[in-house]
Amino acid sequence: MSSLLIVEDDPGIAMGLEDDLRLDGYDVTMARDGEDALRRASARTFDLIVLDLMLPKKDGYQVCRELRHAGVRTPIIMLTARTQDAEKILGLDVGADDYVTKPFNPMELRARIKAVLRRAAGAAERPLAYRFGDVEVDFRRCEVRRGGILVDVSSLEFKLLSAFIERRGNVLTRDQLLEAVWGQDVHVTDRAVDNHVVGLRRKIEADPAEPRFITSIRGMGYRFDG
Repeated sequence: MSSLLIVEDDPGIAMGLEDDLRLDGYDVTMARDGEDALRRASARTFDLIVLDLMLPKKDGYQVCRELRHAGVRTPIIMLTARTQDAEKILGLDVGADDYVTKPFNPMELRARIKAVLRRAAGAAERPLAYRFGDVEVDFRRCEVRRGGILVDVSSLEFKLLSAFIERRGNVLTRDQLLEAVWGQDVHVTDRAVDNHVVGLRRKIEADPAEPRFITSIRGMGYRFDG
């Protein structure tokens, strides 16, 4: 039975989520504000967190950021009434794994939960660390080191690098990278993908202008050779 932490301050929505997910077979724990969410998520291990953005005491962005900084790698689905893509991207950049906008269909939320849990199970099967050149990627801590020195990568950059490593040797189109890193409901341009690839190259390549690991395949996309 998968364990879920649901963080929602609206009593009606919280009760509906709790009842619905318990009926679906999940072990559900509730939190009603950001500080309570941090305490509960730090005290025990959950399989997934459904995190409302607008919360008392600390909002969802703060909760997500603090959990990731503390090394908590539990998958997080953000739940909010906001619809701006910039806010969705910010949620992903602070460490959220998916984003569901209110009002939502309970069936859609359950499908998202199952999809994120499947991805997390697949990630658990990969090695704890991966090395290429002088770069080491620690999947457990979501850290990148180059020459033994910690590299400052954002959550989106780490997801992008993980997507390349998981599909190493294969050509990935921009659409495939968009789906793997940003998800289907965030509208990001191809230029944004290119900019993140350029930023990632600056951090892992000895010569970003002549990349050794992340190469461009003209008219198609990118390939990682590690």
